[in-house]
Amino acid sequence: MRSSPAPDPDVVLRVAELRKVYGGNEVVRGLSFEIRRGECFGLLGPNGAGKTTTVEICEGLNQPDKGEVLVLGERWHGDGLALRARLGVQLQETKFPEKLKVSEVIALFRSFYPRGRSVAETLALVELQEKQDAYVKGLSGGQKQRLSLACALVGDPELLFLDEPTTGLDPQSRLQTWGIVEALKARGRTVLLTTHYMEEAARLCDRVAIVDHGKPIALGTPRELVASLGAEHVIEFAVEDGAAALPEEMLRALPSVEGVAREEGRWRLTVREVHRTVPALLAALGERGTQASHLTTHHATLEDVFVALTGRTLRDA
Repeated sequence: MRSSPAPDPDVVLRVAELRKVYGGNEVVRGLSFEIRRGECFGLLGPNGAGKTTTVEICEGLNQPDKGEVLVLGERWHGDGLALRARLGVQLQETKFPEKLKVSEVIALFRSFYPRGRSVAETLALVELQEKQDAYVKGLSGGQKQRLSLACALVGDPELLFLDEPTTGLDPQSRLQTWGIVEALKARGRTVLLTTHYMEEAARLCDRVAIVDHGKPIALGTPRELVASLGAEHVIEFAVEDGAAALPEEMLRALPSVEGVAREEGRWRLTVREVHRTVPALLAALGERGTQASHLTTHHATLEDVFVALTGRTLRDA
C-alpha cells in the first residue's frame, strides 16, 4: 500500500475543493489554493463572493461541508488551542471595550498567547505609540483598525489572516495599513488577505485568487493575471447616440485591439498600443457621423481581468 506523500513544510495553508452551503445556497463552490511560507496571498472578489466564509473555515471558526483545510500542516480538531496560538486573526469588524486604554487592550490579547511580542513592540509596529494611554472610545476609525491589527500581531503569528482590513477607511488610514502589511512581508511573515480593492491586491499580494459567486475564476501573480488579457492598456468610451449603435466587429477590426466588451452604455477595449487605437477609433466614429462623449485610457489592472472573466465590474458584482 502506497503511503501519501509528506506535507510540504513550506505550504503554510492548503485548501482543497472547499464547499459550504447556507440555506440551500452554495456560497463556496470548489475553492482550492495553497499559500507558501513568507507569501502574501490575496482572495480577491466582490462582496458576497465567499471570501469571508472561506477565511472563517481556515481560521477554525466554521466547518466546511466538503473539502480539506490544512493549517500549518494540521487539521482543525477539538478546541484547536495549540493551533490558534500560532495564528493571528483580524476580522472585518472588531468591538473593543470603550473604557479600556489602547495599551490595556493589547496587553489583554497578549495574555492569550504563550509567546509573542511586547505591548511596546506591538504599538510601534502599528504606529500607535502616541495613543497607548488613549481610551478606545476616543480613537478614529483608522486607529481602531490599527488596534485590531495590533491584537492580531501581538502573538507573533506564523500565519496572519486579514479579512477586508481597509474597508471603510479613509485614504490616509488605508495607506498606513498597507505600509504595516508591507513591513510584515519584509519580515517574512505569511499573510492571507481578503479584499475587493484591486489596487490593494496588486500592491500587497504576491499571488491572488479571483473569486466570484464562491468559485475560483483565476489564480496567479497580479502581473500574470494582467498579462493574460494579452494587452497592457484599456480604452473606455461612450458615444453621443449610445454604445449599442456601434457594431462590435468594427471595434474588433481597429488596430491593436485584443478585446471588446460593452457595459452600461460604454465600450471597453483592451489594446496593445493606445497611440495606434485611439486615432483609428476617433476616425471610425467620425465616418459613422458620431463622436465620443467620454473617452479615458489606463494601464490594464486586476479590475480589467475581472471584467474580462465575468463581463461586469466589481462594483456591479
